Amino acid sequence: MPPPSSQPTKQRTISSFFAPKSSPASIPKDPASTPSSSAAPIEASKPTAKPTAKPAPKSSQQKRTIRAPKKKKNPTPEPEDAAEDDDDDDDDDDVVTSTRRRASKRAAPDSEDEYNHSADDDNDDRYTAPNKGKKPVKKARKNIHDDDDEELDDAPRAPRAPGATQSGVSESQGSYQGSYQGSQATASRFRYDPTQRMADKMEVDAPQEDPERTQKKQELREKFMQKLGKIEFARPSSSAIGDDSFGELGDGEDGQAAELAPAEEEPVPSAIVKKFGRGKAATDTKATKATTMKGKKGPKLTPLEQQVVNIKQKYPDTILVVEVGYKFRFFGEDARVASQNLSIMCIPGKMRFDNHPSESQYERFASASIPVHRLHVHVKRLVANGYKVGIVRQLETAALKAAGDNKSAPFERRLTNLYTKGTYIDDIDGMGMEGDMSAGAGSGGASNTGFLLAVTEKPGGGTGSYEKVSVGIVAVQPSTGELVYDEFSDGFMRSEIETRLLHIAPCEFLIVGELTKASEKIVQALAGSTTNVFGDRVRVERVEKVKKEADAAIHVNRFYADKVTNAEDPEGKNKLLDKVMGLPPLVTTCLSAMITHLTDYGLEHVFDLTKYFQSFSGRSHMLLNGNTLSSLEIYRNQTDFSTKGSLFWTLDRTKTKFGRRLLRNWVGRPLLDRHQLEQRVEAVEEMAHGDNPKLEKLKELISKITYDLEKGLIRIYYGKCTRPELLAILQTMLRIANCFPAVESPSEAGFKSNMINTSIAALPGMKTAVQSFLDEFSHQAAGKDDKYNFFLHEDNDEYEAIVGHKCGITAVEADLDAHRAEISSILKGRKVSYVTVSGIEYLIELPNDKNTLKNVPASWVKISGTKKVDRYHTPEIINMLRERDQHKESLAAECDKAFIRFLARISTHYQDLRDTVASLATLDCLLSLATVANQPGYSKPVFVDETIISVTAGRHPMVEQLLLSSYVPNDISLSPSSPALLITGPNMGGKSSFVRQVALISIMAQIGSYVPCDSAKLGLLDAVFTRMGANDNMMAGESTFMVELNETSEILKQATNKSLVILDELGRGTSTHDGVAIANAVLEFMLKDSKALTLFVTHYPLLAKMADIHQGIRNVHMGFEELGEDEIAFLYKLAEGVAHRSYGLNVARMAGLPQQLLENAGKRSGMMEEEMRGRSSRRLAGVVGKVLEGDEEMVRLLEEAVGELGV
Repeated sequence: MPPPSSQPTKQRTISSFFAPKSSPASIPKDPASTPSSSAAPIEASKPTAKPTAKPAPKSSQQKRTIRAPKKKKNPTPEPEDAAEDDDDDDDDDDVVTSTRRRASKRAAPDSEDEYNHSADDDNDDRYTAPNKGKKPVKKARKNIHDDDDEELDDAPRAPRAPGATQSGVSESQGSYQGSYQGSQATASRFRYDPTQRMADKMEVDAPQEDPERTQKKQELREKFMQKLGKIEFARPSSSAIGDDSFGELGDGEDGQAAELAPAEEEPVPSAIVKKFGRGKAATDTKATKATTMKGKKGPKLTPLEQQVVNIKQKYPDTILVVEVGYKFRFFGEDARVASQNLSIMCIPGKMRFDNHPSESQYERFASASIPVHRLHVHVKRLVANGYKVGIVRQLETAALKAAGDNKSAPFERRLTNLYTKGTYIDDIDGMGMEGDMSAGAGSGGASNTGFLLAVTEKPGGGTGSYEKVSVGIVAVQPSTGELVYDEFSDGFMRSEIETRLLHIAPCEFLIVGELTKASEKIVQALAGSTTNVFGDRVRVERVEKVKKEADAAIHVNRFYADKVTNAEDPEGKNKLLDKVMGLPPLVTTCLSAMITHLTDYGLEHVFDLTKYFQSFSGRSHMLLNGNTLSSLEIYRNQTDFSTKGSLFWTLDRTKTKFGRRLLRNWVGRPLLDRHQLEQRVEAVEEMAHGDNPKLEKLKELISKITYDLEKGLIRIYYGKCTRPELLAILQTMLRIANCFPAVESPSEAGFKSNMINTSIAALPGMKTAVQSFLDEFSHQAAGKDDKYNFFLHEDNDEYEAIVGHKCGITAVEADLDAHRAEISSILKGRKVSYVTVSGIEYLIELPNDKNTLKNVPASWVKISGTKKVDRYHTPEIINMLRERDQHKESLAAECDKAFIRFLARISTHYQDLRDTVASLATLDCLLSLATVANQPGYSKPVFVDETIISVTAGRHPMVEQLLLSSYVPNDISLSPSSPALLITGPNMGGKSSFVRQVALISIMAQIGSYVPCDSAKLGLLDAVFTRMGANDNMMAGESTFMVELNETSEILKQATNKSLVILDELGRGTSTHDGVAIANAVLEFMLKDSKALTLFVTHYPLLAKMADIHQGIRNVHMGFEELGEDEIAFLYKLAEGVAHRSYGLNVARMAGLPQQLLENAGKRSGMMEEEMRGRSSRRLAGVVGKVLEGDEEMVRLLEEAVGELGV
């Protein structure tokens, strides 16, 4: 240390304090006495005031020197890292030993130079000279205590008032003083001096404030404003504070450091980031201001963050599931949605991806994670809840990336899969909604059928109730390849749209362009209600409509141009073109939009299968509109909206899922063609009562099929099938083909029914092709999903790349085995064998003793260890394992490519395989109907050309299965000569149940089923219309009575002489006179104009007079017996005549109304009846007087009055 006389003056000290490090004023004369080049010059004079400035930062070497005495005092080694799979972890014992050795060398300074070094580290120029000659231990202890709080050196500090500490002493120096004020030996040296405070104040009040100090004040103000929630200034970046922003990236991801590093193109951090995050102070005020302005964009995004943000900008309506290492993660708002729907933990953070000011307190995105093997379980839940889910996968593997040119770059990621309700096909057994066709996702309602429906429309003229629109629809089921289309005109009630939507029951809408308000209300009502036939909320997406219909036609033609070019036969080309070119314009518009939409999901190939295009309004089936489906409970009951108690539930005895879907179509679309219908009924009869031994064989075959072959085949067609699924599908198809021998013509199949013969003959057709495919791969490897040993005949040129990589792996493993001899020689002849621990192969396990470890070279890498053994990898093993991993990952890629090519070859036989499955589904449906026919009390219907319904002892098919007691049967007879029944009777007497059973028997017969009655002679009905129940439409501003009349109006427009119409209590929503008048007029219209078969239920006895005017009406009522005053017994038997009372008080008593209320109502009822009789008597007396005078008009009125009195 230089003598005190050689110390610079105060003036020089201040100037040198701000001089650059290369300035001669800051370089000590004796380099040996000051090891640190950044140490400040030492003053020997008495402590004087100098400007407050941030001291030069301590280097890591200086800090270790200060802590050295503490390590000597407490030489406890640091604990070893417990993670055995950390690839970057060295031998912890060696690290601890070397650290302890270095600490012991620094622990006891044996010269004054080291002590001066410590003093220089703290920049305490004023207290070095007075302490000369003192014992350095105290100084070292002080530094030890001071270093305990060294993490505070870089923390932001609030501004200090002048005079709070001695001027010219840095914050660390103030801490230095405070730690020694309690010492009696040095108390006088640190006593407060008022003169020093005055000097400080004079220095502070200088006219020109130091720029460094001004900058520091500005930075402190920025930090203070930031704490208040302001966002004008940038926050410390995630990389500066050691936060990876996205949590852990997963184990074993080599690109982790690259993904966490800030991107080079990001803006420069602000001054606060530099000062407090990285410990570097900005010196240029202008640069600081510019940097702060850039910092308004928020903290830097790491490459991983930037990838997610970029993908989210392209798909803002999609829940992204990002593959990060060995996990899939959700970020931002997606994490919150996933947490709510999947019941997983969401780590708080930013929800938005636009750096919104409201989230300035967060540094990283909110996140949630799921394991890889549970990916599709969680995706199915999100999709079932109506979300659009995208899978973002890593397109690079760790081994191949390490060998490539971009090893330091982040993993490449891209959206590889996109799913919604209608496009999720990655689960061969569906989404879990097919288990109960009418059990929606968590709602208990009727489920959707998996159709994705596109709809568009254009005005057709008219306004108000005369409005007309032209509507086009295309509905596609990607999981089966089925497509339904239609173009039709609809009225202001939109009953045609409603009918088609309820029949198709889509799970997702694609609205092309703008819909009219009425159509939009229908779609939204059906999509958003949990009590509709869909069963759960339906997803709705919207796309723009092409400006010209010709543009849509050009797009569709271009799409099919390649298909026509690749077609094998010229006849197939012509059929393909004819079918596409023959589609109506609005259907073509929907098809164009659907092709574009499904291209994003990779499912556009479903439109190649034009063989399965079907027109909805082919008029080959009975029309069941929306009201009929609901009122007659075709697909679900009206109590809890489940399948139990519906017509579909009654007829469903199928064993396969594809058979169940076909039966659902049969139930909703009864046949109109008599020849087809009689063939189906004959097939059911033969299966129900035939003794063919092949029937038992067929039942056994169908009962053992557990896979959904229809969905499995379409997954093969899309190239998304897995190896175990492929094995199960092909084995099942082979079992089907081997069940019955091949025949040259269907008539040789051995059954009487042509329908059964045709289906049986189609089953063995694919035996040869399926067997050849099964012979190409190992069934054992396919069952284990072993891609490496999947193919059997690898000597084929197609598998040359696979063989090459396998040979490479074998060669590396041979080198690894040979490497043991070299290891043994290094270890002095010790026998070496490789071990595998925690999935890490080729470990060299050695006992943890000195004699063995002394022979271990320093180049060996310790991988893991215990108290007894250590495990190592040599550099040669590491290189060979890396080479083997590269071969393995290349082999996996080649195996996947070969498997995709194999699936493509199988998909060329898709239509033939699909036809086989369709034949088996037909047989399953016939067996189901045969099972129903074998129930007691069911009979075969007889069909006639005339439109009649003649049923003896008919029963309600669903109610009789749910009742504990027997159902009371009834006869029914309707014909063109007697087309209408006017049904009256007491409340709860069974009127609605009776009219429903008539309609259901007619529908069941035209499905091809036996019916619950003793005998049935039926004509073919083209439609069944119902107007039952009471409900309003508040959203459309329609009252209950308005809805009732609107539905009646639609029935009157569509009903024909081959329709069955059921009107239940029409006119009850208004006054008695208006209601009776409307009901009378409607009934008269049905008899004179439409001439449809009509069942008219009413509580208006006045309507019974129509039987005297129109010969086609019969008055009937539901039988009952009077037990006392207002007490009756229901007989539930149809009887001739009119019931003049409804016995509402009896129902009130059954409902449990208070007895006093019932007595009061009974008295008022009697009084009103007496009053009405009195009015009639007085009127009768007046009329009699007129009659006696010879007035013919009064004679007619007298007859009417007598009739009203029931005389």
